[in-house]
Amino acid sequence: MDRPSYYAIIPANVRYAKIKANSKLLYGEITALSNQKGYCWSSNNYFAELYGVSKNTISLWINELKKSGFIHVEVIRDQNKQVIKRTMSIIKNDDRCPTFKEDGIIKNGEGNIIKNNTTLNNISIRHKSFEMDVYSEDENILNQDQKIEFIEYWTETNKSETKMKFELERTWNTRKRMLRWKKNNIKWTNRSPGSSKISNAHNEWMKAKEFINQNK
Repeated sequence: MDRPSYYAIIPANVRYAKIKANSKLLYGEITALSNQKGYCWSSNNYFAELYGVSKNTISLWINELKKSGFIHVEVIRDQNKQVIKRTMSIIKNDDRCPTFKEDGIIKNGEGNIIKNNTTLNNISIRHKSFEMDVYSEDENILNQDQKIEFIEYWTETNKSETKMKFELERTWNTRKRMLRWKKNNIKWTNRSPGSSKISNAHNEWMKAKEFINQNK
C-alpha cells in the first residue's frame, strides 16, 4: 500500500513536555487523523499495528497524553457498558496550539487559516480514512491479509488520480462491501478459474498485482 503523505502537528508545549517520545509521536498522529472530523476515532488495535507495539503500550501513551492535558478522550458505551466508540480530540492549551474544525481546515489561535495537503481534497487523507474504516471492522469479516487486499483493490485510482475506485461507486457501505468480499472470496475458492465474470476480474487483478510486485 502507498504510504499517505500528510502533515502531523506537534506544538512546542507537547514537544518539550516531560513525557515519552513515543507519546509525542502518537500525539502527532492524532492531529493528522483529527483533521477530517475534528477528532480521531482510531482504535488501539489500529495504532498498535501501525507502530508495531502492543495495545497496552498504546493505552499507556494515550493515558500519558490525557493526564498531561493534551488530548480529550470520550468513550461511548451501550446499555451493557460495552465500549461501542472511542474518540480523541486535541485540547487547545494556548494560542499557539492548533484547533481542528469539521470542515477539514486547521485554524490557529489567532484565527489564521492554515491550508496544506491535509485538506479533504487530498486523496491521501481519503485513503487513510478508508483504511481506518476497514481496520475498525472485526476479524470475523475479513482477516488481516484480506483487509489489505480489500484496501488495495478499492483504493486503486482513476487515470487522473483524483478519485479511488470505491469513490466511483454510486453507493458505498464499507461493512456491507467487506461482507460481500468475504462471500465472493468463498465463491472464488470453490469455483474453477474463469467460471464467472467476477472471478475473472479478481484473477486478472491478482495477476496484475503480482506483475507489479515483481517489477518494482
